[in-house]
Amino acid sequence: MTPEEYVEEVLALVERIPPGRVMSYGSIADHLADRSGRSSARLIGSIMARHGGGVPWYRVVNSAGRLPPGHETEARARLRAEGTPLGRTGVDMATADWRPAD
Repeated sequence: MTPEEYVEEVLALVERIPPGRVMSYGSIADHLADRSGRSSARLIGSIMARHGGGVPWYRVVNSAGRLPPGHETEARARLRAEGTPLGRTGVDMATADWRPAD
């Protein structure tokens, strides 16, 4: 898989995250690792920063549920509008974490 194809896989997966749910950078990396050999939360963060503007980027958080750095206010507003369970520091991962079936 080329780097460009990997970016497309990441963005396609982010588009599948249902409203009111989230995935962590690491969960995305783990889910796609079987197809690409890559498995890096840092790489997913970089892809989202560079290419994520056209997908629901605010549904991707860190493993503790913290919102995307520098975009916390907008992300919180969008997540709240979707009914995503939120806590003081971000998303309630115990109830909002989503894993695709495939």
